[in-house]
Amino acid sequence: MELIQHHIEDQVCIIKLNRPKVFNSFNKDMAMQMQAILDDCEKNADVRAILLTGEGKAFCAGQDLQEITDPNGPELSAIVREHYNPIIERIRNIEKPIVCAVNGVAAGAGANIALACDITIAGESVAFIQAFSKIGLIPDSGGTFFLPRIIGIQKAAALMMLADKVMAADAEKMGMIYKVCADESLMEETLKVAKKLASLPTIGLGLTKRALNKSMTNDLTSQLALEDELQTAAGKTYDYNEGVAAFLEKRKPNFKGE
Repeated sequence: MELIQHHIEDQVCIIKLNRPKVFNSFNKDMAMQMQAILDDCEKNADVRAILLTGEGKAFCAGQDLQEITDPNGPELSAIVREHYNPIIERIRNIEKPIVCAVNGVAAGAGANIALACDITIAGESVAFIQAFSKIGLIPDSGGTFFLPRIIGIQKAAALMMLADKVMAADAEKMGMIYKVCADESLMEETLKVAKKLASLPTIGLGLTKRALNKSMTNDLTSQLALEDELQTAAGKTYDYNEGVAAFLEKRKPNFKGE
């Protein structure tokens, strides 16, 4: 069985976590497959957007604890360093929009993988749980980086320490995710967003993503200088010229991601 399924539809690579019997929890093989698929998405010019979701009732329950307790399994430090950190770095550094359709519970590393995506949409029955404190661990997979920046230190600390369950509607209200929609329309709505992104000037979107990443640590002067650099680069693309021409000619633009 493929631990992760993927296919390309209208220049969107749809990636589906596929261990539904264990709520799509990650083991080493699954993590390595995820890294390889993301690498392929980055290199493939036919992929202009990525959609990540899960099979079955859960999005991702985080780490498969059976692997941690296996005497022959990888050590905890290797799991963080070699399995999850490379996934989060790929999600943030691939200069293509990545949309997450959270179809069920997102716990532990699963919650933080969802939060690392560019645009996250959840079904109304979904719960997000920073479950690490329940077993004496700290949030990993970028959780301590992204969550406080998204919702603030107080709320992030409370969610991480108390392991509170946050339903999708509340996650939307606190700005944790982009929006919530009915469970039955989640994939339709999220795929619509991903396909729209794939039809837009994707080099410009990628440069926007780079600027957002740098804004996490830059001061204002550095960020203004970066905007100058990236705007100059965007202005040299085919899509910029096509967008301006289409506006002046009062027609719909035909962007190519070039």
